Amino acid sequence: MENESGGEVFSKSVRAGKRTYFFDVKSTKGNDLYLTVTESKKVLNNGRETFQKHKIFLYKEDFEKFKEGFEEALAKIEELRGGVSVEDSSFSRVDFEDL
Repeated sequence: MENESGGEVFSKSVRAGKRTYFFDVKSTKGNDLYLTVTESKKVLNNGRETFQKHKIFLYKEDFEKFKEGFEEALAKIEELRGGVSVEDSSFSRVDFEDL
């Protein structure tokens, strides 16, 4: 990795109705990778459009556990929807294998 000072390595935005999700892979000064997931939602505040943002940080030691929990939750949604595949719905597949 050539980014010696740390910073953004990869960014992907996903628009979903009134929300936009940002998946940002970043590196620390020590070149450790981490992921930030940001939800940005357009809201009206005193008649003005603003954006409400919520962010989580996911560190390399947690990638596998996060992936397992996320996949288990999506599988449960699929089961509860009567076998309708999450991939056939409006969800997007997120693959953390590239991190």
